[in-house]
Amino acid sequence: MKIGAPKETYEGEARVAMTPASAKDLQKLGHDCLVQSGAGLKAGFTDDAYRAADVTVVDDAAALFAQADIIAKVRPPSDAEVALLRDDQTLISFFYPGQNAELLAAANAQGATVVAMDMVPRISRAQKMDALSSMANIAGYRAVIEAGSNFGRFFTGQVTAAGKVPPAKVLVVGAGVAGLAAIGTATSLGAITYAFDVRPEVAEQVESMGAEFVFLDFNEEQTDGSATGGYAAVSSPEFTAAQLKKFREIAPDMDIVITTALIPGRDAPELWTKDMVDSMKPGSVIIDLAAERGGNCKLTVKDEKIVTENGVTIVGYTDFPSRMATQASLLYATNVRHMVSDLTPGKDGVIDHNMDDDVIRGATATHEGEVTFPPPKPKIAAIAAAPKKDKPKELTPAEKRAKEVASFKAQTKSQVTLLVVGGLLLALVGAFAPESFMSHFIVFALSCFIGFSVIWGVAHSLHTPLMAITNAISGIVILGALLQIGAGNWIVVLLSFIGVLIASINIVGGFLVTRRMLAMFQKS
Repeated sequence: MKIGAPKETYEGEARVAMTPASAKDLQKLGHDCLVQSGAGLKAGFTDDAYRAADVTVVDDAAALFAQADIIAKVRPPSDAEVALLRDDQTLISFFYPGQNAELLAAANAQGATVVAMDMVPRISRAQKMDALSSMANIAGYRAVIEAGSNFGRFFTGQVTAAGKVPPAKVLVVGAGVAGLAAIGTATSLGAITYAFDVRPEVAEQVESMGAEFVFLDFNEEQTDGSATGGYAAVSSPEFTAAQLKKFREIAPDMDIVITTALIPGRDAPELWTKDMVDSMKPGSVIIDLAAERGGNCKLTVKDEKIVTENGVTIVGYTDFPSRMATQASLLYATNVRHMVSDLTPGKDGVIDHNMDDDVIRGATATHEGEVTFPPPKPKIAAIAAAPKKDKPKELTPAEKRAKEVASFKAQTKSQVTLLVVGGLLLALVGAFAPESFMSHFIVFALSCFIGFSVIWGVAHSLHTPLMAITNAISGIVILGALLQIGAGNWIVVLLSFIGVLIASINIVGGFLVTRRMLAMFQKS
């Protein structure tokens, strides 16, 4: 079949749904590729680059729609493009069927099959087709870059001859794909990064990326992300009030705020109010990634950058992925290619629209003249539900005391038993062994005890506790060998020399290995 990528008609859109690289992969599946002239120019892909990849370049959209069996787009189709669709043709694009019911009905009336890339279920097998995550990743990265271009200082702190420069403080609201990308970028640029999310299970992810998670003083249990397909759930009014209270506390300290909170199919929740903006320092920046659905900031203006009376810059752009058109096109085209791969299981250029497949069924909005949106829940959960942990029972003072006494009695019993057994064994050996052996044996036992205490008391200053302990043992070996190296027996002297040599190699090697291991964690 023929797969065609038209030029995007949405104003300011620079992405393209097919790249020369993805076209080659689509051809391996048995498909022929078409592209409208100039479709990839804004993303850095010339018509000649497509021709070099054996892609047919078509002059206009009407000719492309007429020839192609599958249309691959980025944005939802315009009314004019829907009119070009025909029976048994497949459209693959972002579609947002929940917000575009009339557009969906029009495409269905044309007899076309609509595969909405924004409806790909969030299950492990579908990650390679998750275009929303691909674009959110780019948006989070670009948000930090955009913030940096509007912020008047460094992200990282510096001490220079001209004075000390404090690091920027960045707050990321929402730790989804876009939020985590923003956290990683801000942290790598040297900013002190804070993050907040209503899902408690993401706190460890935030902290693992070098940011500090903002916790609320709130006791109500929050919905686990597994219950909502990996997305945040709608918060209760009490939780929202506690959230806003916390934001008001930290707003005056923040230099940059990046908001990413958005629940699919809903308007963006208002999380950053006017009084929070008013409390921020002049020169601060707010990047609202939810501007397309109303914005998380009260003062956000869609597709515009404004500066408030107190000097706070608020950026409400909705085309962050398109501002990195080359990278966004490469990722999105790969997502589309994987979707076509699932639609072409035989790799013979024949589409098999298997509605029993969780991924294909979830993404299909219309098929064979029927509107199939909304899809049923996938058979496989989006993410494994986090097992609920029982809260540890708070012990009373009496119970704590009883527990301490029981623990002390158990330890005492164990120690007394060991002493009695050891004493009996020592008496048994003493009954049959010569007197000279017993004197040496007692010295040996005492030296083992002292050596054990000394070695396990060594501070773990090397890379691992085990390495520190082995070096401590080697140190004791060297000390003992040095005491014997002046003995009159040449065999004792030889063994002492060998002991010093081997133990020294072990100690030096321990420090060298530690140095190499620590170098792996140092920035060059």
